[in-house]
Amino acid sequence: MSPAAQVFVHGDKDEMARAAAERLVSRVAEAQSARGSASVVLTGGRNGNGLLAALASSPARDSVDFSRLDVWWGDERFLPEGHPERNVTQARDALLDSVPLDPARVHPMAASDGAYGNDVEAAAGAYESELAAAAGPEDHGRVPSFDVLLLGVGPDTHVASLFPGHPGVREAERMAVGVHDSPKPPPVRISLTLPAIRAAREVWLLAAGEDKSQAVARALSETDESQAPAAGARGRDGTLWLLDEAAAAKLPSDLLPPSARS
Repeated sequence: MSPAAQVFVHGDKDEMARAAAERLVSRVAEAQSARGSASVVLTGGRNGNGLLAALASSPARDSVDFSRLDVWWGDERFLPEGHPERNVTQARDALLDSVPLDPARVHPMAASDGAYGNDVEAAAGAYESELAAAAGPEDHGRVPSFDVLLLGVGPDTHVASLFPGHPGVREAERMAVGVHDSPKPPPVRISLTLPAIRAAREVWLLAAGEDKSQAVARALSETDESQAPAAGARGRDGTLWLLDEAAAAKLPSDLLPPSARS
């Protein structure tokens, strides 16, 4: 476990989503106050979409100036535009279509029926170029210094579309890669790599449910990130694990916050 990592345990997935949404509002508002704008990287899945839905219904969302928010994605299913399984489609349904974002500051990954056709490697390369174009001299490497990068944790410890033992999790140079033969459908995806993830100021890992408990315990004790990708996901300034009680059930007591210890 990274010395900078913090673990927060909430009663259930809904409480976790509400708390994460409130924390995100606070962090984005703070970044906008300090630098004039903020950037977040969204994640899909039940927990990422649950956070966005909680944010959509929260009065606190008015603390964010959405016109000064850059929105990126950690991964995407390489499917046609508007497909219901695409992360961007789900994010728009959950939140994005109901807030006044600047379209120029929303950065979805390419669809399989877009400019690059079914060439996922070209689509990943285009996203890498878009990231590099947005990075300033004060940023670390070829990606912006995202204020918050959200990741869901899979039962196999995957984050974004970086799966245990797959080539993408070992990528050290590229910031975005095409993913083939994903063990979770659909098989073709685009994903940020661990170097891109680790450029973020803060990385937040979300997990809820008993089916995530083994993965959470493993990722917080594992040192081989190629076999447990979540173990390699960390932010420059902070790494937060946002869990519900079921997902935290197999953590040893020394990794739990004092309030969650028996």
